[in-house]
Amino acid sequence: MEPVIRRLIVQGFRSIRSEVVDFDNPTFLVGRNGSGKSNVVDALAFLGECMTRHLRWVFADWGRRRAMTYGSSRASLDGFAGRLGISAVLGPIDEMVSAARYSVSIVPSGDDLSPYRVEREQCFIERRGEQPSWFDRVESEPFRTNVEGIRPQLSDDALALPLLGGDSRFAPLFETLGGIRSYAIVPDRLRELQLPDSGWDLHRDGDNAVSVLRRIEENNPDDLQRIVELLAAIVPAIERLEMKEYGGKLSLEFLQCWDGTPGSLVLDASSMSDGTLRALGLLAAVYQRRTPSVMIVEEPEATIHPGALSVILDILHHASERGQVIVTTHSPEVLDAEWLEDRHIRIVDWQEGETRVLPLGVRSREALRQHLMSAGELLRSNALTGVSRASDSMPQAELFEEAAV
Repeated sequence: MEPVIRRLIVQGFRSIRSEVVDFDNPTFLVGRNGSGKSNVVDALAFLGECMTRHLRWVFADWGRRRAMTYGSSRASLDGFAGRLGISAVLGPIDEMVSAARYSVSIVPSGDDLSPYRVEREQCFIERRGEQPSWFDRVESEPFRTNVEGIRPQLSDDALALPLLGGDSRFAPLFETLGGIRSYAIVPDRLRELQLPDSGWDLHRDGDNAVSVLRRIEENNPDDLQRIVELLAAIVPAIERLEMKEYGGKLSLEFLQCWDGTPGSLVLDASSMSDGTLRALGLLAAVYQRRTPSVMIVEEPEATIHPGALSVILDILHHASERGQVIVTTHSPEVLDAEWLEDRHIRIVDWQEGETRVLPLGVRSREALRQHLMSAGELLRSNALTGVSRASDSMPQAELFEEAAV
């Protein structure tokens, strides 16, 4: 499946001063600890969250975790001390929308009650056989659009696209950006009793995984059976997975068998290893009933035995046939997948105090294309490298398209 988000332009987000990232599907962001892999995917996750929550609450949550903008610190207000800009360039979204672009820049306001303001926000959507739809919003200027009858009442600290997402012309882009999901499964969340919910969308840490698995069982039992089969390839002897309810809360039970004897052992989630629960969380993410438009998986190799990683990679490969997949890793075992090509890999590096995202260098590309070495073997030998370029030759791209509106 082709990636729905083809290019991401990021300016002033955490360790990223200015960067352009081109995506394939799947895309593996490879880099050492501290290089900024998480910051790249967090820029996408941040954009997605801005579609579903008011900016005020998004900044409050994200600013508590880490400094938000390049060169700032958590000592600054909400970790936000400079201009932040993100632009997503999309390919075909559905049968009607052939391309789209959404861009936003946010700057500090100097107001304690509302510490930031939207400097500019722009949206452009191309529809097959129809006139493109667009809007362009610049602070202190009238809202401009070519769509008749739309005049949103906007505050300086709110985005326009979430308000316009109910209009059929802007809905596909709004739903696609709002469907970005990032996963870093926390095994202890699956060990705990969980509060039930609708089970349509898996939470980032997996704290509603039981509800998601129950929803899968109700809507497509074959998918739950497939999850069990894949889990059994990682953890031998697992025969069945059951979702139990105790006192209004949900828990997991694993049934294992030996020598063809069903139900030889029943284990609850508290007895399972971190690797088993992370793998189950990833499976829940892939098979959840509402497929994410973009699924981000951070370091799938964590606590997984190297011998079981091939199953995890097959799961990610399958997920890329249902939607766009982006993976962060520094594991050679992950990169040993036979189907992995040079177009799937980006090198994330820390250079001169900022995060850079580089396509593979010529020698690495040729080694992969000629099947001389796998990407994992190149990484083990420190030969998996990005293109070499000076800081003044980094690709430049503007956040906003003046010719589009």
